[in-house]
Amino acid sequence: MRNLTLPLTLLLALALPGQAAQARPAPDQPMDTRLLQRTDMDYRFSRLLIDSADGQRHYQLWIGRPNAAPPKNGFPVLWMLDGNAAIGALDADLLRDLARGKAPLLVAIGYQTPLRIERTARTYDYTPNRPGLTAQTDPLTGLPSGGADVFLDLLRERMRPAVAAKAPINLQEQTVGGHSYGGLLVLHALLTRPAEFAHYAAASPSLWWTDIRPGADFKKSMSGHKADLLLMRGTAEPGNPRGPSNGEPDRLIRQLAGELSDIPGLAVDYQTFDGMGHGETLSASLRRVLQGQNR
Repeated sequence: MRNLTLPLTLLLALALPGQAAQARPAPDQPMDTRLLQRTDMDYRFSRLLIDSADGQRHYQLWIGRPNAAPPKNGFPVLWMLDGNAAIGALDADLLRDLARGKAPLLVAIGYQTPLRIERTARTYDYTPNRPGLTAQTDPLTGLPSGGADVFLDLLRERMRPAVAAKAPINLQEQTVGGHSYGGLLVLHALLTRPAEFAHYAAASPSLWWTDIRPGADFKKSMSGHKADLLLMRGTAEPGNPRGPSNGEPDRLIRQLAGELSDIPGLAVDYQTFDGMGHGETLSASLRRVLQGQNR
């Protein structure tokens, strides 16, 4: 397992151009759509609307396609959770650099709302069931939770084919990335569906939610497969949002990284962002993942 800490000067460069990242974005903060209105970039964006099977959640997928011709095997794909916020973390310079490299297809999975974050839907979509509880609700907000597997089924069975109908994709080069509850979902996907993606990127995952550990079933399911995991965390983040830091806030994520590093076929990289709090790591971690697409 590799452990890399980025200095604050570099992290400021990773943040949105000309402004510092928000530590605690307001619940009603609007989505930044300025990038989508530009026509002079190396990527062009289209929108795809999809509803959940039960009709309760409504998604908008922003598909960023490079202007260049697709590779022989199709575009590698980066699936970005919290897509409305992810779009705001992009800029033309970053897209230009991506287009000059491997030029992945970008799929920002957002919700049909003008807001940057849609809290009710993401709470359900990004959280696994907590064992032993009849009512699955978020202990912080009381919102319905536990729909992680329903969401991952939707991504595989409806979102992926719908995207493939718009652009040729390489099914062997799929990356999924998420932050906070999204990071929790990424880890749940890895531990329950290790062959679903080739690359997993979990930033500031909500490890307090439930016991996220690799069991015997995971080790068995990894047999014959290869995948890699990028874990990321800000050094100023608390260990648990429900209370003060216990003095070793990164203990759980380091422990998890160590346990996963022992799994044959799984490569694990743990990176910290020096001085960053929880909210600040969304943009910085996403940009780190995007820059890694060309490595």
